[in-house]
Amino acid sequence: MCTRTRHASLIISAIFFLWLSIRDVTMLRDYKLKIHNSKHVHSCTMSQESQHGKWTLSSSDDEDPPQQTVSKALNRPIPASTDDHHSPLGVQQESTSSSSPDAKTEWPPEPPKPDGGSVGSEARQAAHYNQQNPVKFENKAPSASTKRKRETEDSGWALSSSDDEAADSSDRKRKQPSPKRTKVEDRRPPSPHREPDYKEEPEEFYETSLPPSDEIFRFYLNKVSGVEKKYNTGALHIRDILSPLFGTLKESVQFNYCFDIGWMVQQYPPEFRDKPLMIVHGEKRESKARLIQQAQPYGHIRFCQAKLDIAFGTHHTKMMLLWYEEGFRVVILTSNMIPHDWYQKTQGLWLSPLYPRLPEGSPSSAGESPTGFKRDLLDYLRSYRSPELEEWTQRIQEHDLSDTRWAALDVLGIGATGRGLTQGCLCLCRIYLVGSTPGRYLGADMDRWGHLRLRKLLSEHTRPVQSEEPWPVVGQFSSIGSLGADETKWLAAEFQQTLTTLGKGGKALGSRNAPMHLVYPSVDNVRTSLEGYPAGGSLPYSIQTAQRQLWLHSYLHRWIAKGTGRSHAMPHIKTFMRASPDFTELAWFLITSANLSKAAWGALEKNSTQMMVRSYELGVLFLPSAFNMKTFRVQKNPFPATGPSTSFPVPFDLPPQRYGSNDQPWIWNIPHTQAPDTHGNVWVPS
Repeated sequence: MCTRTRHASLIISAIFFLWLSIRDVTMLRDYKLKIHNSKHVHSCTMSQESQHGKWTLSSSDDEDPPQQTVSKALNRPIPASTDDHHSPLGVQQESTSSSSPDAKTEWPPEPPKPDGGSVGSEARQAAHYNQQNPVKFENKAPSASTKRKRETEDSGWALSSSDDEAADSSDRKRKQPSPKRTKVEDRRPPSPHREPDYKEEPEEFYETSLPPSDEIFRFYLNKVSGVEKKYNTGALHIRDILSPLFGTLKESVQFNYCFDIGWMVQQYPPEFRDKPLMIVHGEKRESKARLIQQAQPYGHIRFCQAKLDIAFGTHHTKMMLLWYEEGFRVVILTSNMIPHDWYQKTQGLWLSPLYPRLPEGSPSSAGESPTGFKRDLLDYLRSYRSPELEEWTQRIQEHDLSDTRWAALDVLGIGATGRGLTQGCLCLCRIYLVGSTPGRYLGADMDRWGHLRLRKLLSEHTRPVQSEEPWPVVGQFSSIGSLGADETKWLAAEFQQTLTTLGKGGKALGSRNAPMHLVYPSVDNVRTSLEGYPAGGSLPYSIQTAQRQLWLHSYLHRWIAKGTGRSHAMPHIKTFMRASPDFTELAWFLITSANLSKAAWGALEKNSTQMMVRSYELGVLFLPSAFNMKTFRVQKNPFPATGPSTSFPVPFDLPPQRYGSNDQPWIWNIPHTQAPDTHGNVWVPS
């Protein structure tokens, strides 16, 4: 009887795997039929094919149930991935290749890396699997369906998917050789960030002295390996941020979504590696156990688990709290604490001044900035309702986060001396915090978090600008959630109302008519990137989400960043801004961890009487009024940075370039086999 039971179980398993294979192929076919049949939306002038061409989106819809993938069904151990807004975090994945047509630096050969199990978003897992088991491009049959045969020990069966929507019937009937998955690591370009600790980076990649500082905005991009050196002058790496040049560290906290603890510890200078370190995370159950296991060798690490009481929410905030002998510092950033996020992606951060300690006996209201930064930071930390963070709220209260020692004219570099900025620390804290924390909020609490918090700040601290033409909104992100059946459900309704708010009566800029330019990498952006197709692992927009919102394609624009030298460094940064019609001025600028997602920004419920937010997010808002300016001038060429500038360094080129007739948004979980990436490989998700 036991033998019969086992046989029956095997038969059921085989049927299940066959069903999964048929389901995935059917879903891909149905999606392509939708693409072909979809009609013009948003009165877009692009052709039907250009509007909804073959494209792949990776699933970052935090509010939707995660899709079960074949690899999960097979229970294949897939190493770490760090994508935001999806599955639990984990260990870092294998690093990607660094070579590219633009690369200026040659790196030593990449040593073999042991394959360790890991977790992360499905998109990042697919990227890791493709890196370890690359499929080389074969030009013999560009229109044939790609058949990926998994190794016997992995599954014992093959899944077939097609990435060609234009193949004619004769092509489909003809059998073509499929790409062979072969081990070709020795032929891949050497990686600039190999495992385990990336020490092969040239010493000049890291700062040996303080970089040219932006004492006005304190907004920095991360360094990128593989670009000209001038584009890293004034940029920061994690080792620069944690350098003793910024202070003598006593203790720190790392808030993030994804961690590689071993790598993170190595980024601290040797003299600080045993200093107390708290990790704030959102992991549960198995993923929490894996995270704790990572920290076993490090006795100085402890944990704080963020409460995620609403389904499909994530702890997505990325922040450092650094306590020095000399004072206290805050860093709000867009990078996960994994190596993959710190070398060949476009990332950004805000680095606070060094805040001095208040005199003993100072009142609790002391040390506040004009923007209420200290109050808002404390409110955000208290929203965790965590005893582990109470000591940090007390420490922050004991420090001076004000900027009362410097006049606005000194900030602008036009003080009485006429020689620019005064020497020394300006101790600026002229930014506003925009955070999200999970919950359902009513009444006065509705505008404390999410996009209503942004709307409140724009209403209270900006002024309408009279203009014959509407000022467009620009949003740039690395992930897209489920936004509804059409734009009126959220994007062009409550969210656009927030982004177009300027002052109490901010209708002068034509809120309803304001164009919305959304910047998200195309397939070709990813294909020609420094990392090649694996860069798409950190762009988790899925076919399941994309096929429900084909209307979104008409809003999308390519990633182009020639001014910062980062056109081939795929963005993991998230930015939102309001630009003048000629894109030379900004009404405001926001850098944040929040992607284009209702889970991140919140959504109104119950006839707009309730605000529901699923995830933790944190960003920094720059308003001209806080800098005694009417608008920010856009800085066209921020690199090489040589010192303070009153123009704002936008990370990518303005105006954004709309998708062309052949452009398709990147979707991670369908194959891309029509053309090779910068390493000669194609993309066949595992």
